[in-house]
Amino acid sequence: MVLLTWIAEVAAEPLVLEPADRRVEWETNTWSLGAADEDRSSLSVAEVVATFEWTAAAIRERIRDLGFSGVATFYVWHDEQAGQLRCSTGSVPPDALPFSGTYVASDDLGPIVEGFLADGEPGFIAWSDLNDVQSLSEKTETEPEIMPFGVWVSSVGASR
Repeated sequence: MVLLTWIAEVAAEPLVLEPADRRVEWETNTWSLGAADEDRSSLSVAEVVATFEWTAAAIRERIRDLGFSGVATFYVWHDEQAGQLRCSTGSVPPDALPFSGTYVASDDLGPIVEGFLADGEPGFIAWSDLNDVQSLSEKTETEPEIMPFGVWVSSVGASR
């Protein structure tokens, strides 16, 4: 159950809300969480979701205590390439999270956690799932389809 402990500890980690410096926010407030095979097989989706919800509530309380009056979002996603759950807090609304890729914000964390717990080979991506450079160049003016990834969002700022 180490994963649950790590998730809960995020609520007490350093927290920077600096709308003028998103890089500092990202570097300070972003956490990568892995899980041993025992955790993956013994934890339920509901347990992990409940712990993230508790963490979001604790961060919301901290932000209120800090007197921060702006918008802030706590968010969680499954980084399939790294085989990790990642979470962060930023002074941004859910539709402006600092991702370079396409994402879909959701209030349902279950599918994200389920994908993480079911990942039998974290960080492993099959060759067949990678785009072949040669076959991409042979396609005629069609862009490869980029699938958006799911991100759970929870409003933790004073402005809601």
